[in-house]
Amino acid sequence: MSQLTQSLRDRVRSWKNYSIQQYLSYRLYHHSDPYRIAFRQRPYRVLWMLSHMRSGSSLLTHILNTNPDIAGYGETHICYQSSEDFKKLLFKVYWQAKEYRNFSDLQDLALSETYILDKLLHNNKLTDLNLLDSSSMNCIFLIREPKRTLNSIRDLKPNWSEEETLYYYCKRLEGLVSYAEKIDSPARSLLIEHDQLINETTSVFEALKHFLGTEVGFSEEYQLLKTTGAKHVGDHRGNILSGQIVRTPRKLNETVSPASIEQAQVVYENCRDRLLQLTSSIFN
Repeated sequence: MSQLTQSLRDRVRSWKNYSIQQYLSYRLYHHSDPYRIAFRQRPYRVLWMLSHMRSGSSLLTHILNTNPDIAGYGETHICYQSSEDFKKLLFKVYWQAKEYRNFSDLQDLALSETYILDKLLHNNKLTDLNLLDSSSMNCIFLIREPKRTLNSIRDLKPNWSEEETLYYYCKRLEGLVSYAEKIDSPARSLLIEHDQLINETTSVFEALKHFLGTEVGFSEEYQLLKTTGAKHVGDHRGNILSGQIVRTPRKLNETVSPASIEQAQVVYENCRDRLLQLTSSIFN
């Protein structure tokens, strides 16, 4: 390829990217309403996955995102301080998660999905709990038992001490309870446990379809995204690149003491019991 040809391609690519960004900016920011955009009659619904690290959230994100009614890609790391931040979510999803390489990819610019998805794994990502009051908000709570979770977090973050790992997990579960208490609506909140997602998959998918009201159901096979496996977006150590649910867990060293696991188990059970009271689940 000649230098002139490469230069021309770079210019065309730069023009294409600029044009798409301008198009997205106009449509997304044309309305002051955080849930509305230009040339679209119905408002968006925001779908938050409220969870913790090593919960299976990347797997569930990919399953959700493969549904045509849902657009997302993983953890955006947006700090939600007001409803205006939902516009940031829309722009990040439609710009960072989508591929605009071929003419057929431009169909994604229709911006026709019902839900815009983000996952929040840390307490500091939601500073205004009043955002949970919105009738345009649906939340999926995803939790996992402590033994596997704590050891997996330490595997992911070897620089964290056992005490730091335990503190994060327990505080995050307490934070999830506070979110559910603020929402206080089984119609807008659904609890899924990691073990249910893996071993009671059909029931989970039926609950998701009912909860979200999607026309299309959910599948164990999912589409890979350009962000799949990327650090700081989602799982980059597990089986996420397989494109389907893998039920055999990878080998993991157990580095967390029984005492810490026992302490975390109490917090986990309290969290689970409270979430079962406040949300809908596959059991109700």
